[in-house]
Amino acid sequence: MRFDLAIAIALGAVLLSGQGASALVRVDVDLGGQKMRVAADSGESYEWPISSGRLGAATPRGDFRPTALYPMVYSWKYGNEPMPHSIFFHGQYAIHGTLEVDQIGRPASHGCIRLTPTAAATLYALVSREGATIHIGGAPEFAPPAATLLKRPMGRALELSTPEPVASY
Repeated sequence: MRFDLAIAIALGAVLLSGQGASALVRVDVDLGGQKMRVAADSGESYEWPISSGRLGAATPRGDFRPTALYPMVYSWKYGNEPMPHSIFFHGQYAIHGTLEVDQIGRPASHGCIRLTPTAAATLYALVSREGATIHIGGAPEFAPPAATLLKRPMGRALELSTPEPVASY
């Protein structure tokens, strides 16, 4: 009985002093700017370019907590693509590294948030140590479809806007 009381008093003292609360990494994703801002209670802060979901494969928006962390995942759904330093936050959606670094800075994924391998490793280490809150907001800007050029006699080209859909009856 005395032992239980001593544990209860010690636990209460820790909770009241605030020292039992763990530090959290704040991850703020701006889909419009294709940027991620990271701030840790330890004082570290970063800003990295990202690649989010492309047209037709939106990245979920809202406030999330990590649900699972894996040093390496291979996506069976997308040809066994490597997803290093994966931080899952909503079902099958994750923040992870990519080898397709030329895609960073514009919407190109199937809905996940991609980072360079170095940035993903840094974020993974921080979140593994401190936990995280993840806020995803904004709306990505998608590049307009390329204009269609038709060749005409005499070497001149006619530029057409995006083709209009044909009505079906």
